[in-house]
Amino acid sequence: MKPPRIRLMKDNIYGLMAEFDSSTELVEAAEKVRDAGYTKTDAFSPFPIHEMDEALGIKRSILSYLVFGGGITGLLLGLGLQYYTHVIDYPIIVGGRPHFSLPAFVPPAYELTILLASFTAVLGMLFLNGLPRPYHPVFNVPRFNLASREKFFLLIESADPQFDYPETREFMESLEAQEVFIVDE
Repeated sequence: MKPPRIRLMKDNIYGLMAEFDSSTELVEAAEKVRDAGYTKTDAFSPFPIHEMDEALGIKRSILSYLVFGGGITGLLLGLGLQYYTHVIDYPIIVGGRPHFSLPAFVPPAYELTILLASFTAVLGMLFLNGLPRPYHPVFNVPRFNLASREKFFLLIESADPQFDYPETREFMESLEAQEVFIVDE
């Protein structure tokens, strides 16, 4: 059985964050963190690093499936609305065409498909990313403002099941980070 987690004098630690000078150092450190079994991690850099998802063990997002579902819903809703209007509620024969004329139904159904798929993409992205979030505890670290210009940061949250302050701090320092910071809530 694992002993209880040790905390500092205060109980409001969000996590530990290490600062690195290059993207290769960050990716190597992220792989070591993933291999050590930490799961609640995050990385911050001034530009996208394509290897980072794999290095941190981040799984593929379900957003594409949500957008596909939104598109199918829009298509069925568009066709269903037109079918109800032209066949059931107000059937009028126009130009000798049948009530359910699929070629005439394509443009409105297509437009509703695109509309619902795009709304699902925007709202799903906001929801899955936890946005809007105007405050994040990493903003409490004074050097974090360099993450948008020249420095690279790796965070291990205290909510991680493996997080034990002394062990995690020692592990973060062993990654040859420039500096390790405590991130307060």
